[in-house]
Amino acid sequence: MTRLLIAAAISMIVSLFGTKALINWLTEHRIGQPIRDDGPEGHQVKAGTPTMGGLALMLGVVAGYVVSDLFGAVFTRRGIFVVLAIIGGGAVGLMDDWIKVVAARNLGLSKRAKMLGLLAVAIGFAFLMSQYTGVHETVSFTRFDNPGWDVGRWGWMAWAVLLIAGTTNAVNLTDGLDGLAAGAAAFCFAAFTMIGFWQFRHFDVYNNPAALDLAVVSAAMVGGIIGFLWWNAAPAQVFMGDTGSLAIGSGLAALALATETQLLLPIVGGLFVVETVSVILQVLVFRRFNGRRLFRMAPVHHHFELSGWPETTVIIRLWIMSGLCTAVGLGLFYADSIAQGVA
Repeated sequence: MTRLLIAAAISMIVSLFGTKALINWLTEHRIGQPIRDDGPEGHQVKAGTPTMGGLALMLGVVAGYVVSDLFGAVFTRRGIFVVLAIIGGGAVGLMDDWIKVVAARNLGLSKRAKMLGLLAVAIGFAFLMSQYTGVHETVSFTRFDNPGWDVGRWGWMAWAVLLIAGTTNAVNLTDGLDGLAAGAAAFCFAAFTMIGFWQFRHFDVYNNPAALDLAVVSAAMVGGIIGFLWWNAAPAQVFMGDTGSLAIGSGLAALALATETQLLLPIVGGLFVVETVSVILQVLVFRRFNGRRLFRMAPVHHHFELSGWPETTVIIRLWIMSGLCTAVGLGLFYADSIAQGVA
């Protein structure tokens, strides 16, 4: 428990002060976020807001994870690989953000280049996990043997790549309002902190030797996000950019794979699923019905804005929805634990 608190505290402090330092540097060098012309009209005032704040978040997570090792326990391969996935996803996002600000337009890496970068991160993580950690190669819900569909090494690696690609894009789509994606992600990482610690306490049921280390990574992510949110809350003084959204998405998917709770992720991160589905439905309706739209704008948070909701109202209500989804996910995890007789 001490290591969890240290990881969260160090990460929060580094992220809090690191984000402020980054804001000052970006402002001094006039590096800000371009705003797309077809977005909500009210967002045009945000043009020039410093971006790439996810860089300070990642630094906080790494600092919290490393320093916490001085207070008991040791690093595990699963924990290290999850941190590497977070850094890898963030690095792809950083390249995308940097191209945007240098070119002064809301287009960074091409879709193909960004996807290739994310695939490289996903494939690397899947290979390392399969080769060096002894992770169960099953599709799982609340533990490795529930439902425990054995898909073999290559099937599990393909499943891991799909999950990472899908989650990174889902978080990226949600990152459209000040603090929305970060706040929702904090709920999700808090859930994985509890899941990891519970698995650590009941090794005989979950058979996860890295559970405590994974809980530490999750706690560091929570702390880092809280430190970042101090500056990202509406009206935002800095955006996380793709640097932050892709790091967060990679971290969520990697933790679900490492804790062997992959099918629980869409419930815990229900808001990200809703945002992604809203975009898919918008595209399908637009193509099927000759340009008609299901929503005023997708993702769905923009629909609520254009319906007259103030931005802060949209953010807080979607945070509430995200918290409820996380509570349901944890409830299902705990219910299964009771069924196993370990609660």
